[in-house]
Amino acid sequence: MNDTEYKRFTDAAAHCQMTNAAFLAYAVDKAARDLTRTAAEIATEREIIEELFAARRNLGRIHGLFNQVARALNSGADAPYLNAAAQAVRSAARRMEDAADALLAHRDSGAAA
Repeated sequence: MNDTEYKRFTDAAAHCQMTNAAFLAYAVDKAARDLTRTAAEIATEREIIEELFAARRNLGRIHGLFNQVARALNSGADAPYLNAAAQAVRSAARRMEDAADALLAHRDSGAAA
């Protein structure tokens, strides 16, 4: 648990007029009573993180493609796929940005991390 998560946890316990231990016990019991919902919350975040890693892998591949294009351009060759490569970079960057935004929104909504 990082400092922000710990503060959210202790603030929630105080808001409910419970000790940290009592609040934690209640929250764990509540999560254990509805495993389908708990699993869905965890899966949502896991899927977002997996999407970030997939987009990062794609950007790595695209980086290699741009190196090839730069090498070709520097040697005087044509780069017929330059627009496609640039479009792929924009697409991968959008996917990463969307996934990062979704992860942050998911965490900010108070969902389980």
